[in-house]
Amino acid sequence: MRDISLRKDEKVINAVCIGSLCSVAYLAVYFARNILGAVTPQMIGAGYSEEYIGRASSLYFIAYAVGQLINGAVGERVKARYMICAGLLLAGVFNLLFCFSVNAVPSAAILAYGMMGFFLSMIYGPMTKVVAENTEPVYATRCSLGYTFASFFGSPMAGVAAAALTWQGVMVSGSVFLGIMAAGCFFIFRNMETRGIVKYNQYIRGREQGGGVRALLRHGIIKFTLIAMITGVVRTTVVFWMPTYISQYLGFPADTAALIFTAATFVISATAFITIFIYEKLLKGNMDLTILLMFTFAGLFFFLMAVCRQPVLNMTCMVLGVMASGGASTMLYSRYCPGLRDTGMVSAATGFLDFTSYLAASVSSTLFAHAITQIGWGRLIMVWCGLMAAGVLISLPYKEFRNRE
Repeated sequence: MRDISLRKDEKVINAVCIGSLCSVAYLAVYFARNILGAVTPQMIGAGYSEEYIGRASSLYFIAYAVGQLINGAVGERVKARYMICAGLLLAGVFNLLFCFSVNAVPSAAILAYGMMGFFLSMIYGPMTKVVAENTEPVYATRCSLGYTFASFFGSPMAGVAAAALTWQGVMVSGSVFLGIMAAGCFFIFRNMETRGIVKYNQYIRGREQGGGVRALLRHGIIKFTLIAMITGVVRTTVVFWMPTYISQYLGFPADTAALIFTAATFVISATAFITIFIYEKLLKGNMDLTILLMFTFAGLFFFLMAVCRQPVLNMTCMVLGVMASGGASTMLYSRYCPGLRDTGMVSAATGFLDFTSYLAASVSSTLFAHAITQIGWGRLIMVWCGLMAAGVLISLPYKEFRNRE
């Protein structure tokens, strides 16, 4: 019994080590990628147009999406240490290039920002694969919960930096953070590999009958692809334009908008923990029901946001709507993706889902930039309601209904 207890304790400690490292690395990723959204009011005040910023963010999302598809597959063969560290370092370099070329060569700056997105896409798939293959399923959920929390917490960090620094200063701080994490991850991962905490390719693709792709189909990959697209629009594009919404629609000055954005995203960062509590304690591990309820509440809060113009209530509804949609996203990335380890395609599948998520975000970012001026914020919010209604329809338990019939 003592030996079993010691082995269990060792597994817990190893999971904490892996999860902590991945969470801090992912925090650097999301701090860097949320910078442009946080400093958008400053940049607009400095003379940059919404269309220019929208093009930069759109190219970023396209490059990130394509990179997820490519790097997710590459991550099945290349060690996470090399993928993650190279991605962090090169993303920091191109973030600096964007910052220092945006005035001199605006088109080159947009290209540099897109390249940053491609290199940041080297992190998530390999990271999820490492967690899924080197921890027990229950610990894998906890680890992915940690870096899901980090992804939400990156937004308020960017907001604090935007409130305290110039937009150029925030960009530089993001690159420094990425560089420090690149070096730290390289040495810590190498240490964990040497000690046997991290091992690679413990699950072989195609182990399940019918091969890896058919196994993914049996795991509902099509349904979760649609969920990834819908939640990607909210967690990426809606949050990106939130500071501009606060400034333009609610009428707050740019510096005040940055502070409100910081407070709002700080609250949103608790989404992952709240979702897992609801999933495990209240809904007894029913992932489908959790996703269905999250989309339902997200649609309700966005509708209330559209009809209520009082600033405090409006922002409250917006935050709750983003959190509810984020709850569906948490189920996708913290529960569904790590649960694919027996298919031997965790990195590839995670990369594919992120690809579809950010492809949808890329398209919606450009559309939102035009919609703000063409149809106004009020009608745009109703579009968000429609997306959540689509999420509800996709999440309905059709198999259960068929079985009852």
